[in-house]
Amino acid sequence: MEVQKSKAIDNSKLDDFGRRDFMRLLGGGVIVFFSVGSPASAYQGLGQGPRGMGGMPGMGGGAADLNAYLKIGEDGKVTVFSGKIEQGQANTTALAQMAAEDLGVSLDSITMVMGDTDLCPWDMGTFGSMSIRVYGAALRSAAAEAKGILLEMAAEQLKTPKTQLSVENGVIFVTADKKTQVTFAQLAKGQKITRKLDQKPEVKPASQFTVIGKSPVRVDAGEKVTGKAKFSGDIRIQGLLYAKLLRPPAHGATLKSADTSAAEKIPGVTIVNQDGLIAVLSADPETSEKALSAIKAEFTVPEGDVTNETIFDHLLKTPPKPQQTEKKGNLADGEKSSSSVFEHTYLNGYGAHASIETHTACAKPDGDKMTVWISTQAPFTNQGEIARAVGFDSKNVRVITPFVGGGFGGKSSAPQAAEAARLAKITGKPVQVSYSRAEEFFYDGYRPAAIVKIKSGVDSAGKMCLWDYHVYYAGTRAAEQFYDVPNNLMSSYGGLFGGGANVHPFNTSTWRAPGANINVFARESQIDIMAAKAKMDPLEFRLKNTSDARMRRVLQTAAERFGYKSAVGPSRRGIGIACGIDAETYVAEIAEIQIDNGKVKVKRIVAAQDMGVVINPEGAKMQLEGCIMMGLGYTLSEELNYKGGKILTTNFGDYQLPRFSMLPEIEAVLIKNDELTAKGGGEPGIVPVGAAVGNAIFDATGARVFQMPFTPERINKAIKDMGKA
Repeated sequence: MEVQKSKAIDNSKLDDFGRRDFMRLLGGGVIVFFSVGSPASAYQGLGQGPRGMGGMPGMGGGAADLNAYLKIGEDGKVTVFSGKIEQGQANTTALAQMAAEDLGVSLDSITMVMGDTDLCPWDMGTFGSMSIRVYGAALRSAAAEAKGILLEMAAEQLKTPKTQLSVENGVIFVTADKKTQVTFAQLAKGQKITRKLDQKPEVKPASQFTVIGKSPVRVDAGEKVTGKAKFSGDIRIQGLLYAKLLRPPAHGATLKSADTSAAEKIPGVTIVNQDGLIAVLSADPETSEKALSAIKAEFTVPEGDVTNETIFDHLLKTPPKPQQTEKKGNLADGEKSSSSVFEHTYLNGYGAHASIETHTACAKPDGDKMTVWISTQAPFTNQGEIARAVGFDSKNVRVITPFVGGGFGGKSSAPQAAEAARLAKITGKPVQVSYSRAEEFFYDGYRPAAIVKIKSGVDSAGKMCLWDYHVYYAGTRAAEQFYDVPNNLMSSYGGLFGGGANVHPFNTSTWRAPGANINVFARESQIDIMAAKAKMDPLEFRLKNTSDARMRRVLQTAAERFGYKSAVGPSRRGIGIACGIDAETYVAEIAEIQIDNGKVKVKRIVAAQDMGVVINPEGAKMQLEGCIMMGLGYTLSEELNYKGGKILTTNFGDYQLPRFSMLPEIEAVLIKNDELTAKGGGEPGIVPVGAAVGNAIFDATGARVFQMPFTPERINKAIKDMGKA
């Protein structure tokens, strides 16, 4: 592995800078603004969109879609300001590589500043696997334009046509005479240039890459392994108070009374009881915990009878009207053409994000201004939420995003930040609110419980004729049809968020690849069922029914690397295959399992992924491996327990994440496809895991399990029911 280093600004140290300091901070240099297009358009198919848009901070407003700021300083160093954040996926490193490649500088000359609402341009948030494929593409374009501007300036200074100049490591020189040169630093010194090129330059082709496609040590490696990395809970400010808040015992509960007299007697404790906000604060978290436990509170708790067992009947009682898409052919004709018709229902319950870092925020008041450090995926959205909570203008609220210890969609919302800001305003002192693990589970925006019903048909030649797809409360992400079905219809009920209906007993939100996991589980299970009925090998059936070249390639590559042998299921080998598309990336996975008394042990998974140009191969492989490991959680063990609005899951003893003992042998294969620009890598690998394991369970036992997670109880019941059939 190459040892190259870039830098990332420690945002926890930037509190001395504000809007008035923005241009002073930049100093002289070449400044390039650029846009990534409409934020709303980038969100099509994701089931979510921006809740608010602001202008370019420090620039007197600007287009809401300005999404990056690139500065070449007087010293030749390059600073990239981005509203994206770093939550462990190393996009800081990959983005720095993209900027360095098209600017023509070394990676160690790049400094990334991310997720600071005073220093960075507006951004919708870090999710949807868009950092590289959307923002990164715009960053490359801006870097190419900046290089073009510098080439124009160098041509004027060196009195040489631009076509006769070359760029290498921040130096522009005459191609035929390398000694005749000028550096980026010399060109940028003492001036701010906002000139535009007459023609937009092209980014580098893959054949000329020198930085992209390499795997340098990630930018944050040193800080992470030495413990120097700062997260929101590591922020320390003079006079900081640690707050603990009175919480209800169930969602929908209302407070009847609260006696804080005993807590008030504890030395060093401040009590806040204002507008429904009841909190205890002190200079150390242990004292705050002690004071909170001293409060005697009574709540009215609504009766709730919805549980894991009854939720799906509840959701199907009054579903919203369906939104129909992908209509092709005629379903009745498809059914007539089918020699066999299959109808099945697939289920998945609520899932928690369970990030290693709980929701944390630290708020520092300064008159009518507020600085808040947040573990968040959406600093600009949170900025507006905080401003409304404290009654400030948004421009007077600064959000700084340190490192984020995992988000998976669960940290797009940051209610703890509004709480910390309110308490800071009331007390006039800096305040930290850090959720306990029980609070984290209680206030999570869970992955919605969802249902998929499929009616499909296949003819006597093993060709699909019918696909009638109904999805409830998961949206249609990754459900799009890539199989060659002449009669096809997709119906979505409620989308990802219930279509505005209050159907869930508590809050739901986006969970890594929102909705895609159950959609692919349902589709790929149904495909396997049809293959078995047609007496065809599952891989052969898929290849027979898709002409999509990229999908065929990932399937064939995964099979080749796995050493796959053709067999009609159930072959009793315990091998399952599944494929999917997410974030414009194609992926196929083959899982090998063994089962002991209903308990699944995943022995091996081979995954082949086509994500276009691969920016950082090691980083991409780590993302794919991480997706697979996290995917084993939703597949085998992760399930929220509740009764009505009362959350019974309070810690990891009740919510089993994948353990190291569950780790299979994983082979991550990245397919070279430089014909396509870089696509998403943070989520696609998680999408087929449930389907691949579910199909392997069928192959091993002959029993089909239609609900995730595949617990021993559900597997044993499926085997028992098969024996009764």
